[in-house]
Amino acid sequence: MALAAALIRCPSIAPEDNGAQAVLAEVLGALGFSCTPLRFGVVENLYARIGEGRPALCFAGHTDVVPPGGTDWSVEPFAGVIRDGVLYGRGAVDMKGNIAAFIAAAAAWLDRHGGRPPAALSLLITGDEEGEAVDGTVKVLDWMAERGEIPGFCLVGEPTCIDRLGDTVKIGRRGSLTARIVVEGTQGHVAYPGRADNPVHRLVTLLSDLIARKLDHGTAWFEPSSLQITTIDVGNPASNVIPGHASATLNIRFNDRHTAASLGAWLGEAVAAHAPRHRLELSCSGEAFLTEPGEAVERLVAAIEAATGVRPRLDTGGGTSDARFIARHCPVAEFGLVGTTMHKADEHVPVAELGALVRAYGSVLDAFCG
Repeated sequence: MALAAALIRCPSIAPEDNGAQAVLAEVLGALGFSCTPLRFGVVENLYARIGEGRPALCFAGHTDVVPPGGTDWSVEPFAGVIRDGVLYGRGAVDMKGNIAAFIAAAAAWLDRHGGRPPAALSLLITGDEEGEAVDGTVKVLDWMAERGEIPGFCLVGEPTCIDRLGDTVKIGRRGSLTARIVVEGTQGHVAYPGRADNPVHRLVTLLSDLIARKLDHGTAWFEPSSLQITTIDVGNPASNVIPGHASATLNIRFNDRHTAASLGAWLGEAVAAHAPRHRLELSCSGEAFLTEPGEAVERLVAAIEAATGVRPRLDTGGGTSDARFIARHCPVAEFGLVGTTMHKADEHVPVAELGALVRAYGSVLDAFCG
């Protein structure tokens, strides 16, 4: 697919754009979309729409990509090479291929309606999803809300499928809370522990208690919440010195039984019980959210099944996505390519799969905007 290859050839490693959104704006403008570039900080974003009234559907995606990594590629990562019917390049799956497929579907849909769509359609494309996610979707949504552009439903083109196109739609995501704990002690000689206060002992006891705590047993749509310790740091080169401080970092992926605030309060109490002198730094990259199955979700599922012959499984697994921001404004779900090679060397997608995704997105357009 020419558009997907052209996007891959723009080395838009977050937060750099390097022409990717200009490529989209040119194609969308030729189709009759009004395109509004939105730059926040150093991030390029694009909002495009066609038709009258409030958009019935918005397609959300990102043109930024992760770095290509080491030297394990068999092709140049940003060449957009098609070899044996397969498109290679960083972003082929996550998610320039998905964006190109939706635009191809929109072009065919507009052609069927003589360029006069029966309902308004919009696209929210950011360049800040793989990075800090501060100057991208969240700020474009604020801009959209001020202008009455929040859609009736939003489809995020993340690569959600596991084994074959059509097998998975994501209707929610777990929240993510990171905590950095610094326990202060009193430095001293190991031969005289009574004259010191060992922060490592306090920290390991605290962490043991946190690990032992079962946060929940899962919910109807979410697996149990998970607390994982990611690093423990002391920085003490001497074996005969009790250090003055010790730190650890942990991450909690939590379901909709919790909020970042409730988990933060629990962590604060637990840390204080073991370490009166401490610092606790909390960072939440997104709350848990769920788009309850109902008429809109069933319409999406039926449209995908009609095009692919596969009835999608509804899922909430995986990491975070910009859907966490969109869920604050309107119902949202995610559907896109098979994600097997995303973020890997030789990221690739069969051209035939891209064609099948065009048909699936066309079916979704008919279902929501027909």
